Amino acid sequence: MSATAFDFIVIGGGSGGVRAARIAANHGARVAIVEADRFGGTCVIRGCIPKKFMVYASRFADEFASARDYGWSVEAPQFDWATLVANKNRQIARLENIYASNLEKAGVQLFRARARLAGAQQVRLDDGRLLRAPRILIATGGTPYRQAAWAGLARVITSEELFELPKLPPSMVIVGGGYIAVEFACLLQRLGCQTTLVYRGEQILRGFDQELRQGLAEALRAAGITLRLNTVIERFESRQDQLELHLNEGQIVRAHHCLMAIGRVPNTQGLGLADAGVAVGARGQIKVDRAAQTNVPGIYAVGDVTDRINLTPVAIREGHRLADRLFGQQAVYPDYEAVPTAVFTTPELGTVGLTQEQALAQVPAIEVYRSRFRPLKDTLGSSTQRVLFKLITDAQTQRILGAHMLGADAGEMIQLLAVAIKMGATKADLDRTVALHPSMAEEWVTLGHQPEKIIATAPAPAAVPLP
Repeated sequence: MSATAFDFIVIGGGSGGVRAARIAANHGARVAIVEADRFGGTCVIRGCIPKKFMVYASRFADEFASARDYGWSVEAPQFDWATLVANKNRQIARLENIYASNLEKAGVQLFRARARLAGAQQVRLDDGRLLRAPRILIATGGTPYRQAAWAGLARVITSEELFELPKLPPSMVIVGGGYIAVEFACLLQRLGCQTTLVYRGEQILRGFDQELRQGLAEALRAAGITLRLNTVIERFESRQDQLELHLNEGQIVRAHHCLMAIGRVPNTQGLGLADAGVAVGARGQIKVDRAAQTNVPGIYAVGDVTDRINLTPVAIREGHRLADRLFGQQAVYPDYEAVPTAVFTTPELGTVGLTQEQALAQVPAIEVYRSRFRPLKDTLGSSTQRVLFKLITDAQTQRILGAHMLGADAGEMIQLLAVAIKMGATKADLDRTVALHPSMAEEWVTLGHQPEKIIATAPAPAAVPLP
């Protein structure tokens, strides 16, 4: 069978692949994109976007409570899971159509099929068609980590199945301590599902600033979530309409469902990587260099399938830069320093740059500015929730190394603060900025002038890029 020729073939219709395909087409390349499911990928279809809709829904619980403090009469509000899921699905379908439409408008040819490498320059689709191009991009993202031990248990699910549950379970055990685990714990509890979070580590959100980890753990407990740290599940047992989860400490927890949020792995199964000679790591991640090039000339990879910084905006930037280099004659590369991120719990956590622990590993001494207070909005009511602002600077240069926040709209604030940090802002630059009052954001420019100075206990190793 003869192969249809293109300049560029993209395998995977998620954020990184779609961006690479569209930009390459804008540069005049003949582009094909192959997607086995729906265009938009994990973020749009079964990740960031539907999750954020559910986060918004869950936060009305707090808003209804505080509305009374502001004089509103809110009588017994009721939540309907089916309405939320239906509206969410309608919006996801609309977004998927936009992704596909924008690709077609750019001149990209869409193939809705599964793809497998058939050599260094060919891709075979599951319907038998053969595509050929001198440059092939793999952007198939990641997938929830699953274990064979619970594959046959219908009530043990991942985040992908949770989005499509026909009704909200009365109770849920969530296993894990990362983004997905803590976000779903917060939203499910507020929607009316009694939630227990089980995590094998000593504290949730490994890799984040220690003070924010502790602060969020306290907020989870205050919201009624049962938090079991240093705990693992040894086995599951089905009991009529519930699960029994046997813990390592000898206790038994019962719940209607168990959400396994113990990480994601690169989605590389069935791609024919070994046959094409593409090198992968221990987790199945595709190994690439700075230019997103694999060890096989002409085969590239971007996004979560490379298991580097697994964030949607990073995948988009990698795909865009790759297309610019390959077809736009532009020597541009992604910048991985000071990438901002947010955890959409309630309260929200936002961070950019180095944690306190990371900063002390890079410079001899740091200064830590922090503020913890009750937001103005909560002072009319009974809420005891407090926000935390934390700024870390190099004690010698005053350059801001990291900014961390736990509180409402943390992600929005950190996004803007990231611009200043990327520009090399110092604490003095923030001090010179007039505050916008009354606002929570003004805290960033009014943090105290007497910081805590911390000296590294060991010589700082060679510098590494800001995360």
